[in-house]
Amino acid sequence: MPELWTIDQVSEYLGIKPASARRQLGRWGIGPAEFRPHPVSRRAQALYPADDVQSAHRGRPGQGARSGQAPT
Repeated sequence: MPELWTIDQVSEYLGIKPASARRQLGRWGIGPAEFRPHPVSRRAQALYPADDVQSAHRGRPGQGARSGQAPT
């Protein structure tokens, strides 16, 4: 069974806020793999495939990729 992450785990991995992490996942085309009840509130909680998040993050262009200038 693949490892699944909550949006809080995704945002921690990416180093951004949860709302920004949701937007980034949308840009990457990564949707929830499943929904489970939150352990405290019992509300539906989206879970995302950790492998997909990690591979999309690794595939991001590095610093200066959009500058149009060669690195010095």
